[in-house]
Amino acid sequence: MAAPSELFCWRGGWALPSVHADSLVVLAYARFTGAPLNIHMLSNPWRSPTGSLPALKTRDEGAFSQPSKIITHLRKQKYNADYDLSAKEGADTLAFISLLEEKLIPAQIYALWIDPKNYVEVTRRWYAENIPFPLNFVLPGRMQHKQLERLRLMRGDGALEAGEEVEKELYRDARECMNLLSQRLGSNRFFFGDSPSSLDAYVFGHLAPLLKIKLPNSKLQQHLKDLDNLDNFCSNILSIYFPSETPEGVEQAASSTQEGSDPHHQPYKRHKQLLSVLVAVAAMLSYALLSGIVAIEHVQEEGPRGGSASIGPAHEEEEE
Repeated sequence: MAAPSELFCWRGGWALPSVHADSLVVLAYARFTGAPLNIHMLSNPWRSPTGSLPALKTRDEGAFSQPSKIITHLRKQKYNADYDLSAKEGADTLAFISLLEEKLIPAQIYALWIDPKNYVEVTRRWYAENIPFPLNFVLPGRMQHKQLERLRLMRGDGALEAGEEVEKELYRDARECMNLLSQRLGSNRFFFGDSPSSLDAYVFGHLAPLLKIKLPNSKLQQHLKDLDNLDNFCSNILSIYFPSETPEGVEQAASSTQEGSDPHHQPYKRHKQLLSVLVAVAAMLSYALLSGIVAIEHVQEEGPRGGSASIGPAHEEEEE
């Protein structure tokens, strides 16, 4: 029997199985379909086979990261949450996922990564506290820059920055999207009846962080909480498909693999951790030297009789 595929996701917090929207999408889809996966909850994307999260490592097709590609692979393996959907429901799924990408996800990125108060007090703080040293000094800022570039690309504005006008426009579009989702869901348990589909996974993945993460600037969050059926929708998925969830992270199911759960792999794990730290330190020092943050000066001292100068100890200055 072939070994099951391995799914790598960001670890959880705030009573969510993962704090990361794309990770939540694929985790929810896997739970909906019962796909047999070994799940690794990480706080270091460099331990992923693709260098990013989420990622799926397969036996025959390599590894890939995008939720759409992961879901497509699971469908090929006969784990298809959309098997019973009609043609119209399939078309509705594509339309609402496009709506999410156009209207909701830009506002979600802004709320978590661009809004200065939310980013400093919540997002950056969580990642800095959970990413291992010394990567926690580098990765949160790099991730924010990547999200800003993603938002600029989505909005077609290369100069987009945080500001009241941008926030109003993004949040207006997001509220419109939430209202349409609320109308489509109605009093149903899931979007197409009593069984969840890929649309439910996408909506849950992107609404749950906005609902559960405690944000100081909560304008968008409050509107979502006022839509009772979407609030109940997210809570029901958490209680049904992630019943053992805690604020500190996921309690792995029997088929899941926790970091460091196998004592036979402890020496190998420590070796990888040490190697990761050394690589990170080398990368940080190289960046600091090339950018001029750290300077190495050779101090020449005149010999006692005017002879050849000796090389003094290296002097380093590093700006915080």
